[in-house]
Amino acid sequence: MSNDPIHQFHIVNLFPVEIGGVDFSFTNSSLFMVATVAVTTVFLMMATGGRGLVPSRWQSVAEMSYEFVANMLRSSAGTDGMRFFPFVFSIFMFVLVGNLFGMFPYFFTITSHIIVTFALAMLVILTVVVYGVMRHGFHFLNLFVPAGIPAILLPLVVLIEIISFLSRPVSLSVRLFANMLAGHITLKVFAGFVASLGSLGALGVAGAVLPLAMTVGLTALEFLVAFLQAYVFAVLTCMYLNDAIHPGH
Repeated sequence: MSNDPIHQFHIVNLFPVEIGGVDFSFTNSSLFMVATVAVTTVFLMMATGGRGLVPSRWQSVAEMSYEFVANMLRSSAGTDGMRFFPFVFSIFMFVLVGNLFGMFPYFFTITSHIIVTFALAMLVILTVVVYGVMRHGFHFLNLFVPAGIPAILLPLVVLIEIISFLSRPVSLSVRLFANMLAGHITLKVFAGFVASLGSLGALGVAGAVLPLAMTVGLTALEFLVAFLQAYVFAVLTCMYLNDAIHPGH
């Protein structure tokens, strides 16, 4: 079981709860989602609680995170997009910390489950639709009608635009889920090779050098992927929010 690469993704009920036939159990996934929010909140509060002209290391990290997301949002959605900064910053930090949690042994990777990533993606898309309709009314539908398209091609282009918009939550969620799932499975497989070969004596230990080197390299790569996937999710969120602010092409 210790070498089973899928075992790390199993949902475990920590506190079984059932109300009206509906399962509301507190699981290991729930625990790490709560831990992600708690650690992020405590870090930001401690890092910014004693603000000074000469920032501490933790304050510098918090300020860099703030500026990183703010610049990303401004470049994608303009100054009008800054009204969504708390939303985008919260999503970025949640995904980033959740990804990093999964790099610790015996921890759970919440973003390796598509139900979690799909819920985040649907939150983004619903925000885009609700804000776009509230601000622009029926003019929000201009998002699906590119300017300068010949009338004969307009029905086909509109259909393509609608399908593209509806596919956004799927692509947004699957991209994050698939990268985290595949990376952790690959890492566990190579780590399993090291453990298996190491138990075969001196010859096995010598043969374990290559998978050990691969495990170290994959670990470094997974830390990079943890940040890149949080960045990709956040930057695509900014681009989708730009459609809600400026629905015209």
